[in-house]
Order: sequence, then structure tokens, then C-alpha cells
Amino acid sequence: MQSTKTRRKVAPAVVENGDSGDKLDHLLLSSAVANGEDLGPFIRKAFASGKPETLLHSLRHFSRSKESEIEEVCKAHYQDFILAVDDLRSLLSDVDSLKSSLSDSNSKLQSVGVPLLSSLDSFVEARNISRNVNLALESVGTCVRLMELCSRSNYHLENNNFYMALKCVDSVESEFLNKTPSSTLKRTLEKKIPEIRSHIERKVSKEFGDWLVEIRVVSRNLGQLAIGQASSARQREEDLRIKQRQAEEQSRLSLRDCVYALEEEDDDGLSGGGVGNDGNGGSGILGFDLTPLYRAYHIHQTLGLEDRFKKYYFENRKLQLTSDFQVSSMTPFLESHQTFFAQIAGFFIVEDRVLRTGGGLISKMEVENLWETAVSKMCSVLEDQFSRMQTANHLLLIKDYVSLLGVTLRRYGYPVDALLDVLSKHRDKYHELLLSDCRKQIAEALAADKFEQMLMKKEYEYSMNVLSFQIQTSDIVPAFPYVASFSSTVPDCCRIVRSFIEDSVSFMSYGGQLDFYDVVKKYLDRLLGEVLDGALLKLINSSVHGVSQAMQVAANMAVLERACDFFFRHAAQLSGIPLRMAERGRRQFPLSKARDAAEDMLSGLLKTKADGFMTLIESVNWMADDPPQSGNEYVNEVIIYLETLVSTAQQILPVQVLKRVLKDVLSHISEMIVGALLGDSVKRFNVNAIIGVDVDIRLLESFADNQGSLFTDEDANQLKTALSQARQLINLLLSNHPENFLNPVIRERSYNALDYRKVVTISEKLKDPSDRLFGTFGSRAARQNPKKKSLDVLIKRLKDVS
Repeated sequence: MQSTKTRRKVAPAVVENGDSGDKLDHLLLSSAVANGEDLGPFIRKAFASGKPETLLHSLRHFSRSKESEIEEVCKAHYQDFILAVDDLRSLLSDVDSLKSSLSDSNSKLQSVGVPLLSSLDSFVEARNISRNVNLALESVGTCVRLMELCSRSNYHLENNNFYMALKCVDSVESEFLNKTPSSTLKRTLEKKIPEIRSHIERKVSKEFGDWLVEIRVVSRNLGQLAIGQASSARQREEDLRIKQRQAEEQSRLSLRDCVYALEEEDDDGLSGGGVGNDGNGGSGILGFDLTPLYRAYHIHQTLGLEDRFKKYYFENRKLQLTSDFQVSSMTPFLESHQTFFAQIAGFFIVEDRVLRTGGGLISKMEVENLWETAVSKMCSVLEDQFSRMQTANHLLLIKDYVSLLGVTLRRYGYPVDALLDVLSKHRDKYHELLLSDCRKQIAEALAADKFEQMLMKKEYEYSMNVLSFQIQTSDIVPAFPYVASFSSTVPDCCRIVRSFIEDSVSFMSYGGQLDFYDVVKKYLDRLLGEVLDGALLKLINSSVHGVSQAMQVAANMAVLERACDFFFRHAAQLSGIPLRMAERGRRQFPLSKARDAAEDMLSGLLKTKADGFMTLIESVNWMADDPPQSGNEYVNEVIIYLETLVSTAQQILPVQVLKRVLKDVLSHISEMIVGALLGDSVKRFNVNAIIGVDVDIRLLESFADNQGSLFTDEDANQLKTALSQARQLINLLLSNHPENFLNPVIRERSYNALDYRKVVTISEKLKDPSDRLFGTFGSRAARQNPKKKSLDVLIKRLKDVS
């Protein structure tokens, strides 16, 4: 084959020296033909100029010039062409030989293959028949297995074994639906499989709906049981504390041969999830059964509807919780609060179990959101109900139940601080209501007081009214019947105060605040210092009219002073702090105003009684010729009265109270004696009268000394000190050196109770014979002895000072 050569473009020769135009056109045409360019312009130009012959001439000339080139090319390729023709002729001969050979082979093959083809046709026919039979057998087997699965599915459906029925249906769908040879059977399966699944879903949903209805009742009972167990555990703790306090009290009293064994009972499985917990969501103590829930969840998982069921469950439980928040306006909250809180507690106990064993049915965040909603609603309800309550006991009952709710749910990991904060927020209101209740009770107890000593006929009465408040004066149990020094008001008030302490501690306990003794003590101080002290003051000022009543009230106050020590110790013990800390922070007697008022009232009545006897001082002969040997009549009457008073009062009044009262009365008698000498009724008196008054004072001092068996020597000396004003005045009037009164040292030592103005007035009334020291004291007699002169100087000096 001749190779293709690239045609080289020929450039037209340059015309020199102005060649003619025809020759130029010829050159251009030759160049265009050589280069294979379009000859259209040359043809149009030739015809346009009317000279086509020139164009034809040029083309013929170009053709002749190329014939030689063509001839040379043909000569070059002719030899190759001859050789190729020879090769083709040789190949044709070989092909003819091959054709003959193939024809012979074909004839032989036909003769041999015809019988084989007949056999092959028979084999193919038999194989097709076998295949058809096998296919029929396989179809029958498939249908048999399919029917067995359908039968098992129907059996499981009849027995409500929905999961196994679904597994059978899934097997039918995955293994046989596309392999079923019968189109009719296939259409039936395609129709029935969704119907079966829908039927199972409806049945399971109905069971789940029944469970939702049932679980509300179960939740309420479950909550009540859980809170009841928390209450029992708290009671056991309280019993243990009581035993511990008894042991501490006996140890404090240093009793020997006592062995204390404090045993703590088992917790009865009150750890988190202990109520109705069988580990499988099955029935517990109250039929706490989660099987229908988990069955429905499992079936929906199998149906591929897991997310939809989760949402459906959460929405329904949320609606149930919302309905649980409804507080009936027809029933007082005090009656319905246990059901209200128990329902909520049971709800979250169930949710805690579902969270832990439900396999992701509900998430922790969803439970926390439900709990936050519940806490918010419970706080709102408590705020509203507490704001309406006007009875402390009602508020305490609800608070106790709420605190038990908190203890119960804290075991399951729910935070309850917000609930405890609401309780703490209403602490002041509760105590104000409690103080108001105690104020009424104390007023009723005091109004019922007959101001009579309390008679106790049996030992249990003594234990209930004396030992229980630790107001006994001796550890020895007295003989019965026993007459106490106090009236029935004391144990009645003690019971009220003790109840106040226990209620206060009960409210403060389990409220999230561990150290609450200071709060209890603050309100106890208010109860004692404001309520009880104020009520006693009102009683003293309005209802005490006689010495016996005043004496009984004063005796009651002394007993209440011992009781107050018990109150603070009792508050400390209930608050769980050491007694030494309570004693370290003890303040003064909170009923001091009432005590002082009672003693002042008793002293005032005794002074009034003494004033009746002191009126006899008007019968004293102030200008007696001889001093009386056995004292004046008034002092004998006063001493008889004081002795009678002491013998009666020592049966009721404590020694210190009796000492204070006697001291006050003796001081009053002393003032009355001085007042008699100072008064206008006594114009003049002589030394004999002063000696008689000295005897009177000695008798009174002797009376004070005779109380040594009742008082200590120091107390007896204090009683004598109460007479110091009268004693110092008489000593001064009988002194041989009255001018010593002007000496500051001697005056401070011997006459510190005297008012110099009174001394001047009384000294001027003294009139005595001239042989006496004060014979002309205060007169203008011409003759005076030196002693009288020194007294005149004293009077003059004292008048100058005044």
C-alpha cells in the first residue's frame, strides 16, 4: 500500500520587471491548484472578464506538467502490486483445499451426531420433567412450612403471646412471602400480615392503658407504704435517742450498777428501691408490677415503633402527674395532704424503677424534668396552704409528712432541698402560731389555779407532775399522799412548755438544718420571757389578793425556776447537742419579772399586815419614867406574827425566797420604827423610851438569830442587817460620843444606813433629865453637861451641812 504524503504548498514565483497580467494569473492558478485551494474565484474572474479560454489553457498546461510526476509514481509502485497479486493467487488455492477438508469432516459429523442428538432431546425432555416435579415438591414443602408458621402464629395470638406471634409473622414475611408459589396465597399474606400486627398493637396498647389506670392506685399505696416505712425508721431513731438520753441522764446522776445496751433494729430494707423491688419489674409488696409496661415496650420495639411508644408513655405519665397536682377545694388540705404527697411519691418511685430497669424507655433527663415540675408544684401548693393555716398543729402535721416525703424520695436520688426551704421559710409563722396556742393554754391553766398546794396520792402522779420535769428537791421518793409546795398550775405550765419544746424541735428536725438548738432556744426564751412571764405578771397583778395566794405564787415561781433549767436541758437533748453547751449558754432566769413581782406582792401584803401591828407603836409612852423590860406591845405582836409566818412559809417557800421576804419585811419594820420617831405624832421622847425601842430591836434581832436552824449564819446575819437603820439610829441616840457621827470613817462603819437629815430631826425631839447624857438635848436650858454640849455641836454641824 502506498503511503500518503503531505502535499507541500507551492508559492507563486515573483514576477519581475512588470510581467503581463495573464502570466500572473497563470501563476496564481497553478499555485492554487498545487495547494488544493478553491478555484472558484479564478473561474468567476475568467467568466467575468470573458476569457474562459485562458483559464482552460492554464488548466491544460498544469495538467500536462503533472503527468510526468504521475508516471514516475506509478512506476515506483507497480512491482509491489505484482507481488501482492501473486500472493493472493497462492492463498486462493489453499482455501479451496480447506473447503474440501471441511466438507468431508461435516459429512462424517452428521453421520455420527444424528443419533446423539436424538438421545439428547430425550434427555432434555426427561430433565425438564424432573425439574418440574422437584419444583412442585419444593412448592409443596414451602407451603407446608408456611402453614405451620401461620398455625403457630394463630396459636400464639390465641394465647396472647404476642412477641412469638410477631416473630412468626416476621419469619413468614422474610422467608416465605416472596417464595410463595401461589399468587392467591401471596396476596392473602400481604393483606393479613399488617392486620395481625395492627391487632397485636391494639391489644398491647389496651393492656398498657389498663396498666396506666392501675398504676395510679398502686402509686398511691406505694407512696403511703414508703412514707410509712420512713416514719417507722424515724420512730426507731427517736426511740434510740430516748434510750440514749435516759442513759446520759442516769450517767449524769452518777447511778451505779447500771448497764446500758442500746440496740438498733434493722433498717427493714429501706434503701433506695427497697419498696416493692423484686429486680424484674414484677409484683412486689403492693403488686408493683411493670410487666404490662415492659411487654408493651418490647412489642413496640419489635414492631419498629419504639420512639413512638416512648413519646406516648412519657406524655401519658406527664398527664397523670399533672392530674395528681390537682388539690380538691371540697376537701380540707389537712385531710387530703397525705394522699396528695403519697401519690406523687409513688409516681416517682415507679419512675425510678422504670429508669433503672426499663432499658431506655425513659431518660434520666426526662425524669429530672418531671421532678422539677413536681417540686415546683408542691412548693406552690405548700406556700398557698401554709399561708392559709392558722393552727400550729395543722402546719406541723403537714410539715412532718413533707419531711417524710423528702426522706423517702432522697433515698431514690431525688433532690428535695426546695421542699425543705419552703418548710424553713415558714418556721417563724409556725412558732408564732405555736406561741399563740401556748398563750391561750397558759391563760386557761392560770385561770383554773386555786392557789392551793397540790396533793398527789399515787407514785405515778408524783412521777408525772414532779419527776418528769425534774423539779424535785430530793432524789428520795416521798411517802404518799404527798402535798407538794406548788399548786397545779406548775405542772400544767410545765407540760405546755415541754409540749412547745417538743413541737418546736419536731418542726425544726429533718428540715435540712442540723444545728437548730439556737432557733429552738430563741423561741423558748420568747415563750418563757414573754408569754409565761407576762401571763404570770397579769395573774399576780389581777388575781392575787391575800398572803396565802401570794405565798403560793411565790412558791410556784421558785419551782418554775428549777423547771426552766429542765426546759433548756430538754431542748438541748432533743436538739442533739451536749448538755454542757446548753449550760454554757444559759442566760438569767427568764421569769425574773414575775418572780420579783410575786415576791414584791408577798412582801407588800406582809408589810401591810405588819403595818397593822405596827400601829400599836402609837401607844408607846415616849416620855416614860422607866424603860420597859420586855419590850413594847407592838413588837411582841409583830414577832408573834413573824414566827407564825415563818412556820407557815417554810412549808411552801424555799429558804432563799423566805429569806428575801423576811429581810424585806424586817427592813420595812425598821423603817416604820424610824418613821415613828420621825413622824409628827411623836413630839418628844426621852432616853427611857429609846431604851425601850432598843429592847424592841433586840427582840427582833433575837428573832433573826433564832432562824439559824432554817437559814445559814450568813443568811441570819443578813436578816439582822435589815434592821440596820433602826439599830444604828438607836445606837447613835444612846451613844456617849454622838460627835463621832461627824467622823467619815466611823460614820461609814457604824452609821452608814442613816440619813443625817433624819438624825437632826429625831435628835431635836430627845428630852431627858439633866443627869442623863441627853438630859436637855435640843432644849435651851441654862445648865448643860459636856456630853449634851457635844450633841448640840453635832446637831448644829449637821444643820449647817443641810
